[in-house]
Amino acid sequence: MSVTPLAHVPATYPAPAFRGRIGRDARSGHYAVPRRYRLHLAAACADGLRIAVVHSLLGLDDVCPVTFLDPVPDCPDGGHSALRPLYEASAHRYTGAAVAPVLSDDWSGRIVSTHAADITRDLARHFGGGRPALYPCGAESETEAVERMGRAIEQAAQHAGSAGGDNADRAAALERLLDSLGSLERWLEGRAYLIRDHITAADVELWVTLVQLDIVHRDHLDAAAVQRIADHPTLWAYARRLTAHPAFGTHLDLDGIARRHHAHCRGLEAAGAAVQILDWASHTARTP
Repeated sequence: MSVTPLAHVPATYPAPAFRGRIGRDARSGHYAVPRRYRLHLAAACADGLRIAVVHSLLGLDDVCPVTFLDPVPDCPDGGHSALRPLYEASAHRYTGAAVAPVLSDDWSGRIVSTHAADITRDLARHFGGGRPALYPCGAESETEAVERMGRAIEQAAQHAGSAGGDNADRAAALERLLDSLGSLERWLEGRAYLIRDHITAADVELWVTLVQLDIVHRDHLDAAAVQRIADHPTLWAYARRLTAHPAFGTHLDLDGIARRHHAHCRGLEAAGAAVQILDWASHTARTP
């Protein structure tokens, strides 16, 4: 899958505070043992939502418990007070924000990782046996390409709806966004899923990107731009199908995502905020 239309958009994501890995044996320091690890997630956060969906697809409720956090962080620095003890136990005199997601080690009471992509890969690699492969052998480059495209779509959407800059910059960002959506639209013609004949991590990545595009970034785009984004019927039908899957829809907290966004966003609401692309709630599969 080509990511050329958005490949030049630079990444601006902060480095994770912790990046340990789950290994295969005791020499790794964090070897794979059921119920040793715990996830701390805010599903209203894009990374938290990705991990929550992967966790459900793998059926890991009894293997790696999850503690769900409030959608809106309660600390002024954007961190969660509930995570502060873990951060302080893991780094001497830690002064940064205690942010989610976190994979912690219940044996030591310390953090293993705050890097979302590593967390999902390690869960799938070490605890996902007997289930459809979310990271199929030989598909590493395709999965990474979709991850890069997702980040670039998000950045282009942010630039297109930015209150700063000039009209030409915003228009160029919108065109980059539309070029990428158009590529995905054509790619998905005749396909149920993105890179294989079953759900993979690439589908999780793209679905979360589309959720963010409609629920978060749409607020800052004009109505004409939103209409052009919505004019990709195959892509949005794909998003609807995934939303109806319990592993996806169960974790979709529309109100929480909106509250989290409005709690820290200082951008101006545009006319596109009133033009919903997808009625996510009507397609959400909720379990009792």
